[in-house]
Amino acid sequence: MAVISVRFNSKEEKILEILKKHFNCDSSNLLKKSLWDLYEEIKDREIIEQYEDKEKNSKSDFVKIGDILNQ
Repeated sequence: MAVISVRFNSKEEKILEILKKHFNCDSSNLLKKSLWDLYEEIKDREIIEQYEDKEKNSKSDFVKIGDILNQ
């Protein structure tokens, strides 16, 4: 397991303390959670971009609710 040192200025330290209290966790867990959240955001954007690219190449068809109920 790697050990990484992180330096914070006074404003960042205050924010870190607020977040630690809010999420009731230590600095290490808070940073890990933040990393996973940021990584998840990147992956979500990739999925959305792939979907949007796919949609650009084909047109979506919309069906009226009445048509669905009459089937």
